[in-house]
Amino acid sequence: MPITVAEKWDSREGTQGEGASTDLRYIIRGTDDDSAARDALVANSPAFYNLLIRQSAHIARIGEDTWEGTVRYGTSSPPQTGQSSFSFDTGGGSQHITQGRGTVARYSAPGKTAPNFGGAIGVTQDNVDGVDIYVPVYNFSETHHIEPANVTGVYKSTLFFLTASVNSDGFKGFAPGEVLFLGASGTQRGQEDWEITFKFAASPNATGLVIGEITGINKKGWEYLWVRYADAEDTTAKVLVKKPIAVYVEQVYPMAAFAQFGI
Repeated sequence: MPITVAEKWDSREGTQGEGASTDLRYIIRGTDDDSAARDALVANSPAFYNLLIRQSAHIARIGEDTWEGTVRYGTSSPPQTGQSSFSFDTGGGSQHITQGRGTVARYSAPGKTAPNFGGAIGVTQDNVDGVDIYVPVYNFSETHHIEPANVTGVYKSTLFFLTASVNSDGFKGFAPGEVLFLGASGTQRGQEDWEITFKFAASPNATGLVIGEITGINKKGWEYLWVRYADAEDTTAKVLVKKPIAVYVEQVYPMAAFAQFGI
């Protein structure tokens, strides 16, 4: 039985002016296959209508071999496979630190000497409390239009398992260890391309850091640095102070090859 496509009597509803759009509605008969029904709808609807361009085509089953189709026309062309868009912000993030870059000044009460804590912040009798500071974090996202054949269950699982991992190789101009994958979100209408947005955050690698008397410290962007303190005597102030005796750099996120994104 041949497939037939007929425009409905209540078709051609739309809006005028800026952002104008029109919907043409059809009935497709003669197939129980959704792909064949959509292909027939596209083949039998015009690419342009009233100076508007065809943007999308959708079908909905209303019988065993009968479908209702809607073709949307608008003022701009639809996204094409492989098309991408990008956004970013440099809003930064919060980090808790216990060690400053350097003590700018020390003030003491009359007759007293302010102890030298070697840059430690918020020193108490037993602890180094530290402070939360604002640090540079480059947040960026990319939206890609990917053909359905490439967005398989395996690909979706790959995105899931790569979430909260750090690049093991260079990625988008960043060195290994600088980019954290925050996850992806995807949408698909009918049989059209998947629109998938990938979200990332970048933090710079650091080399040659100095903490107290400890030098030559290297840290990748998303590694965690913490400081071990011990009591030491400040012979000038004649008190015990907390000073750094060791620095540790910990890997807290797994490393992964971001080439698996395919973007």
